[in-house]
Amino acid sequence: MKVSVIGTTGYGGGELIRILHNHPVFQIHSVHSSRDEAAITDEFPHLSGIFEHSLKKIDPETIAEEADLVFLATPSRISGELAQAFAGKDIQVIDLSGDLRLSSPEDYEKWYKHKPVKKSIINQAVYGLSEWNSEKIRAAKIIANPGCYPTAALLGLGPVAEAGLIDPGAIIIDAKSGVSGAGKTLSRVSAFAEMNDNFRIYKVNEHQHIPEIEQQLKQWDAKISPITFSTHLLPLTRGIMATMYVQLKRELKTSELLDLYQETYSSHHFVRIRKEGEFPAIKEVSGSNFCDIGLHADPRTGRLTIVSVIDNLMKGAAGQAVQNANLMNGLDEKEGLGFIPIYP
Repeated sequence: MKVSVIGTTGYGGGELIRILHNHPVFQIHSVHSSRDEAAITDEFPHLSGIFEHSLKKIDPETIAEEADLVFLATPSRISGELAQAFAGKDIQVIDLSGDLRLSSPEDYEKWYKHKPVKKSIINQAVYGLSEWNSEKIRAAKIIANPGCYPTAALLGLGPVAEAGLIDPGAIIIDAKSGVSGAGKTLSRVSAFAEMNDNFRIYKVNEHQHIPEIEQQLKQWDAKISPITFSTHLLPLTRGIMATMYVQLKRELKTSELLDLYQETYSSHHFVRIRKEGEFPAIKEVSGSNFCDIGLHADPRTGRLTIVSVIDNLMKGAAGQAVQNANLMNGLDEKEGLGFIPIYP
């Protein structure tokens, strides 16, 4: 099956190449960038002797004629324009940006500060939270791949939110990410001298992933009100840890909640639930498509603490995109994603 990747010079595009290069079904037919045509190895020397494709200009008509599936690993606004160009053509589309995730164009314009995609395109896009939306994904032509922070947070919150076990007005998400989540564009915040031996909060109560998380939470429990969501940068390259604090509606033991999580994710290979008293670390999922989750219900406060870790470039971006592509095409969702985490 022929696939094209647009936006291959960013970290997400680079990860797509790494995954797809050894995929048993998907064959990389072409890679594209808005830059002048050049060898992909000019941007990624680590691919020398492994993947020697040249970057091509972005021509939706030609791509749709030659490929069966296209990944959009481009920034917001650009992805939306490309999604509209591919709509109605005989090609599957998976968008890794935020342009198709929000059902409300008004919310998109407010949080992303761009003109929204046509409502007709948004309505066609299926939100690709793989473990929770697999049936719709299998029937979809366009996928809105979830954001990295929402993936970690929603996989952690999903079981108790859907079961109606938590106070809908008291959800706090404290999330931390490696600097690769900011992309390859140089900035003072992500510079080595600024991040080394440092730890900073950013976009306080203004992060564009807030409405995405709230939108899905309300799918599970319509009573859920606005969340408190804090994001921080860690002095590491890749990985996310999201720590969620929620108030339980009734007294529940940690063991009871772990049973709920084990049952919810029993048929989902990429979500691993830790034993009671054990909590995951970012290093334990690095380079893989796994999401590891640990829990503790505090009988003293009645609060549940949920810890969820992912690799932001894998389960938070390219890995989940390929997982969704597998589902769209009737494949085992694990195809091409059998990476053991890189440890240490």
